[in-house]
Amino acid sequence: MSLKVKEIFYSLQGEGGRQGKASVFIRLSGCNLKCDFCDTDFSGGKMSELTHILSIIRKFPCKCIIWTGGEPALQLTGETVAFFKREGYFQAIESNGHYPLPELLDYTTVSPKGNPDYALKINPVVDEVRLPVKKGDAIPDLKRLPEAKYYFLSPVFTDDALATRENINYCVEQIKRLAGWRLSLQIHKLISIE
Repeated sequence: MSLKVKEIFYSLQGEGGRQGKASVFIRLSGCNLKCDFCDTDFSGGKMSELTHILSIIRKFPCKCIIWTGGEPALQLTGETVAFFKREGYFQAIESNGHYPLPELLDYTTVSPKGNPDYALKINPVVDEVRLPVKKGDAIPDLKRLPEAKYYFLSPVFTDDALATRENINYCVEQIKRLAGWRLSLQIHKLISIE
């Protein structure tokens, strides 16, 4: 078994319900979307056997994997998750929700883009919904989203500090106005870590 991997790195989870936890990030190549605010290079990558990936991540003093991308559900299977589960790894995923998520994952994050209805149909129950938001974006009714423990509005960070501040302020206003949402800032960007 192998996966096309863009990069593997060790850092802190920068956003959402597990913010601040040390984690091994495995960024898989490819995505089905082309979001104008995407800040991730998920192109390219190298085919890697699961045993090779395991040999890399064993070097880190952490037993938590975050499968990310691009869109990790394009490649990740239940068989892959089971392989790392047998090795004692807690596994989380960050997905756009366009594809069914593999079984055995310990924590699931869906970040629907555009029309969120597809995420509800494909993955009706997740751990968290993290919605990237720019000033003026419509905030969907929670009933249109998967059932989750946490619902986060995540302001889109850009190279323009004023636009980023406007996105943050807009999210704060929406959370004060709409019940059920929480704020998730991209702490990794604020403190300049990967």
